[in-house]
Amino acid sequence: MPIDVGRRQFISALGGATFAWPFAVRAQQSGKLPTIGVLGANVTVWSPWTAAFVQQLRELGWIEGHTIAIEYRWSEGRPERYAEIAAEFVRLKVDVIVTAGSAVLAVKQATSVIPIIFPLADDPVGSGYVASLGRPGGNVTGLTVQSTDLASKRLGLLREVFPGLARLAILANVGNPGNVLEMDEVAAAAHTLGVEVAKSGIRRAEDISPAFDAFKSGIDALYVCTDAFLNANRIRINTLALAARLPTMTGFREIVEAGALISYGPNVPDLFRRAGNLVDKILRGAKPSDIPVEQPTKFDLVINLTTAKALGLTIPHNLLVLADEVIE
Repeated sequence: MPIDVGRRQFISALGGATFAWPFAVRAQQSGKLPTIGVLGANVTVWSPWTAAFVQQLRELGWIEGHTIAIEYRWSEGRPERYAEIAAEFVRLKVDVIVTAGSAVLAVKQATSVIPIIFPLADDPVGSGYVASLGRPGGNVTGLTVQSTDLASKRLGLLREVFPGLARLAILANVGNPGNVLEMDEVAAAAHTLGVEVAKSGIRRAEDISPAFDAFKSGIDALYVCTDAFLNANRIRINTLALAARLPTMTGFREIVEAGALISYGPNVPDLFRRAGNLVDKILRGAKPSDIPVEQPTKFDLVINLTTAKALGLTIPHNLLVLADEVIE
């Protein structure tokens, strides 16, 4: 008996829907919870960030251990582990991977199928993570921290604290394409202001101490690029910077909480909270290629007065008033 047009359209739509069902529905049928793979630098740095991420997922109905599973993996500040962990996530057949910084490229090289969400990235287009902010394409999307856009702003803040700034050292993870772009942006802004620059690119934790040894005398301050690997090694960096009496500017408040002088950048827990929204969309059937990369809306200025006093610096009153947090 011939099938009428209406029934044919219904059956066709039903068949197509099986490919668009959210992971949660398919998971209920297979008995496996939708699984999120989280690849971060280390648990100490990421703990407050993942807490914001998990809380947002909970508010959206995804409860760890009940409606979703989360597999956490930490590189412990060793970028060489990214590829190994990415391969493990592929073997585990996780439904979505959440990672940041230079780890995004390693994960992207490991899979072109599993959706990848980055809660923070320096320059996702320039770094090759996505084709464009509005139309990411591929299996990757997330949130940008706009580090290249904020480079001149950070340099301006550093000069307010240290008006005599004449020679600036820049520390960057050259394994992170976004860090290279940020370093170049800082250097360009510095040259515009007549400030000399000494660039130092590193790839491993073992490179940090030699990088400081390579700085010639006469360096006035240090700019630490916005990178998860550098953040994970913040104690080592701050110890060397304070020993050299270098005021340090960075994009992560955690580095300032650990002894750097000043940071200005997006509120990272808020970025991770919003990454939870993106993961929710993916688990409900959306494609990363159709989800535009989002930009930060909350920014924090954090100043460490204890460090300022140790360096013999006086923080201008207007900056103290503007600061979101002053550490004493």
